[in-house]
Parts: sequence; structure tokens; C-alpha cells
Amino acid sequence: MELFPPLFLLNSLLIFFTPSSAFRVFRISDYSENVINAGSKVAQTITVDKSGHEAFKTIQAAIDSIPSENTQWVLVQINPGIYIEKVSIPVDKPFVFLKGIGGRTQTTVTFDGHDQTDTSSTFSSFADNVVVQGITFKNSFNLAAALNFEDEITNGVNVVKPALAARIYGDKSAFFESGFVGLQDTLFDVQGRHYFKTCYIEGAIDFIFGSGQSFYEDTLINVTVEALPSPIRVGFITAQGRSSSNDPSGFVFKGGLVFGSGQVQLGRAYGPYSRVIFYGTNLGAVVAPQGWDAWRQKGHEGNIMYAEVNCKGQGSDTTKRVAWEKKMSTSDLNKYYSKSSFVDQDLWISKLPETM
Repeated sequence: MELFPPLFLLNSLLIFFTPSSAFRVFRISDYSENVINAGSKVAQTITVDKSGHEAFKTIQAAIDSIPSENTQWVLVQINPGIYIEKVSIPVDKPFVFLKGIGGRTQTTVTFDGHDQTDTSSTFSSFADNVVVQGITFKNSFNLAAALNFEDEITNGVNVVKPALAARIYGDKSAFFESGFVGLQDTLFDVQGRHYFKTCYIEGAIDFIFGSGQSFYEDTLINVTVEALPSPIRVGFITAQGRSSSNDPSGFVFKGGLVFGSGQVQLGRAYGPYSRVIFYGTNLGAVVAPQGWDAWRQKGHEGNIMYAEVNCKGQGSDTTKRVAWEKKMSTSDLNKYYSKSSFVDQDLWISKLPETM
């Protein structure tokens, strides 16, 4: 798993290189700290229809039409269909609301980029204050290659490659009733505070990864390890990259369901202080008894924060979990890892535009 994006990250700075080898620097929050409070009202609505019945046939063209340093919510309403394109919201276009009409089963954005996390993602969001509802982002590369996995393995070729469906950089980004479909590295939850509500995430290897400070509520997690070549027996849901004890990042899963095929571990530690918590989640039989893997942090398991609280289901038996899994009381969970305490301290979620 390669974690270098198409720009360098340094102390919350985004450094973009141009074709002339010059570069431009943006601070992640520059376009949200100094703009007028957009409130929760949508100031403008534009519509995308792939048949050409509206002003825009592609989602990217609609985003490109939004002025830089936008200060009011713009609703991009996307009519049902399969949009074969890469979509990117640049850092200087905050307050964008992408809404798929008919829900995530009716509106899909798909592409087959692969090999690197800095070039493969179907959807990339760099701006703060972004909302997405009712859209599925899919990377079709590994899924299309699945039919040839056994032939490729026989010939000594590693056909499974990083192939991102989405990567999220901006602070205060929220996803409602949306889908993320891939096999390896499906969702790159890079950095910033993110909220996922009633979403669907599919994959097999490190398919939720990064250093975001994110709260996943009532999420369906579909494990597809049996789609991998036969030598690969166990997958990993998370690869969280928290770098220090002061790093606020982590993944918290409240409620939801883990199901699917094969065997999967809840997470492996990409960062030295990796932090992932499942609570009140229905863990299906697909969850392997060990539960977690120290991976790159073997010998430093004491710094890793992995916990399960009040989970249920066939995969929730913790008697055979790794000995270093943390124990957490319900009171500590509510104090430090509730939605309000972990990602919504300034009540930004309640200020989002209406998503229904």
C-alpha cells in the first residue's frame, strides 16, 4: 500500500507540482477559516445528466463550473446513471454538495485507475466542507481482473493492485447513504474530520486506510476476501496511520455490520499509534478470531489502540483476540469516542445542508 498522494503533505500543507516544475502551496483549512459562514442553505443548484438533457453531462464539468473560493453551498444534483469518469473537488472549492438522485444503487461513478494511491482514485476530494449523498464510487480494476487471478498467480504476476474508489483530504467532509466499492485500498481516508452515515464499503485488503479522524455510523462493511487469488487467505478491513500519541486521528465504527466471504481481520497497524474502535457493531463470522495484526509495528503493540466494545454477532467473541487489544469502559467510550466528542466538537455536522 503506497501512501504518497499526488501532492506532498507537510504540516497540513498541500504542495502541488505543476508541469513547469514550479509548485503551489495551500493550507488545508485556508478556504474554510476565512470565508463567510455558509450556514446550511443551498445557494445554487446545478444538475448533471449523462444523456445531455441538462447543462452538464459529466460531474467534473459541473464541479469545474463552481467558482474558486466559493463561500456558499452549491448543490450538484446528479441524475441516475453510471458515470465513467474521474471526479476531483479541488482544495479551493469548498461548500460542494454532491447528491445522487435515487440513491447509491442508481448513481455510480466508476473508473479503472490502478497501481498507485496518488493516481488511481475514482473520486478525490481536497476541499473542506464537502457533503456527498446517495452516490457509489467504484474502482473497477481489480474487480474486472478477478476472472484472471488464478492464471496470473500461476505465471507469477501480482495482479492485485492498489485501486482506490475514493480519497478524502478535506476537513468537515460528510458522506450519507453512499457506497465505496473496490478490492485493495478502496477508501483512502487521508486526513481531517470525516463523518460517514449509513454507507456501504466493500473490499478485501486495507480497504479503509489513512490518517483521517473519522466516525463511521451504521456502516455496512462487505468483506470480499474470497475474490482474491487463492494464496491470499486473510484480508484486513482497516490500516489506520496515526503517527503519534498526540495525533487526533483514528477510525471509530458505531453500529453497522461486518459481513461477507473469507476471513478478515478488523485492522492492521500502518502507523505506530494506529487507532480503531468498533462498538455496538454486528461482527459476522467473517471476522478471524485473532482480530488484529500489529503488522509494521511488531514489538510496539503497547502504542496501538484497538478496541471492541459491546459488539455482537458470530465474529464478536474476543477470547482468542490478540493479547494487546485494549479494554475500554462504556463511560470512556462515551467520553472520548462518541460522535460529538471525537469529530463534532464544534457542531459542524448539524450545520450541514439538509441531506434528505
